[in-house]
Amino acid sequence: MKFKICIATIFTFLILSCNGQKNDAYENIAPATFSEKIKALPNAQIIDVRTPEEYKSQHIDQAQNINWNGNDFESKVAALDKKQPVFVYCMVGGRSKKASDKLVEMGFSKVYDLQGGIMKWNAADLSKPSEKIIGMCSQEYDDLLKSKPKIMINFYANWCEPCIKMKPYITKMQSDLKDQITIVRLNADENKTLISDLKLDGLPVILIYENAELKWKHIGFISEEDLKKQL
Repeated sequence: MKFKICIATIFTFLILSCNGQKNDAYENIAPATFSEKIKALPNAQIIDVRTPEEYKSQHIDQAQNINWNGNDFESKVAALDKKQPVFVYCMVGGRSKKASDKLVEMGFSKVYDLQGGIMKWNAADLSKPSEKIIGMCSQEYDDLLKSKPKIMINFYANWCEPCIKMKPYITKMQSDLKDQITIVRLNADENKTLISDLKLDGLPVILIYENAELKWKHIGFISEEDLKKQL
């Protein structure tokens, strides 16, 4: 009986130990570290797993576009060298995490996932400066903030799951609370200049201004109840 209990204890310990092991093949690293590791490796394998349209609008130098949501992701990454590190990124980190997990599953020895995606990369001033204005410029944004005494700005993206969840009650608030506050929703992909100027590094974003002065900021999902408390 004691022997059976001992075996069961050892077996349980082994299971817990295995579950607690760190996956050394995968690392989620900050933009500065991501950049340094790329510079240290000649011919680094860099994968932009966003859509071709997103890639075309901006991408990290030397990155190749292999769309995570495409039908040929596995076949394309299979052509990469599994023994060499692979650097993966998307917009904010959701797709790159899924892609990184797949690469580890496929046997890649080292996968570096850009923490916070290209939004954090840009906010860390690691992207090349662009003189091209995409969407609303800073002057137009300032004019918007001065146009009403109290304004809430919601930056979102159509591919962002938390943004999609928040859209119904934010659009409802636009009409229900119009006498209290002006709510403006801005597509982050269509207003890249503002995203860069404001150094926003995640989505969705809620910014509340009073008399053009920022009073409250939130990045990430927030429930309808908690958002209303700020209004």
